[in-house]
Amino acid sequence: QVNLVESGGDLVQPGGSLKLSCAASGRPLSSTSVVGWFRQAPGKEREFVAATHWSGGSTNYAGSVKGRFTISKDRNTNTIVLQMNTVNPEDAAVYYCAARSTRVIYGLWHDASVYDYWGQGTQVNVQG
Repeated sequence: QVNLVESGGDLVQPGGSLKLSCAASGRPLSSTSVVGWFRQAPGKEREFVAATHWSGGSTNYAGSVKGRFTISKDRNTNTIVLQMNTVNPEDAAVYYCAARSTRVIYGLWHDASVYDYWGQGTQVNVQG
């Protein structure tokens, strides 16, 4: 069992920045694991934001955040970070951290159904 706990959600002004963190504990993530961020706004389906390979450098981003958000990980502290820059009102949502414990092809990293573990979410509000 991998436990994921998100933090960092807050109220941010349009154009501002926010850093979300996800602490992983329990069963260690393996070299084949993939970790990612998803978000869900009220009345909308959960959508992919970004993902990265736990031991490699590959990343994948949703088109709506590419160039503004950056996903990274710290394997020493078992932390997954989402740096959000130039935030806009459409970014307001509950953000969830997710982990896939075994290998999955890059083309499926955006698919929420392939992830085994999920955090409880952290709320991001955008208002000027």
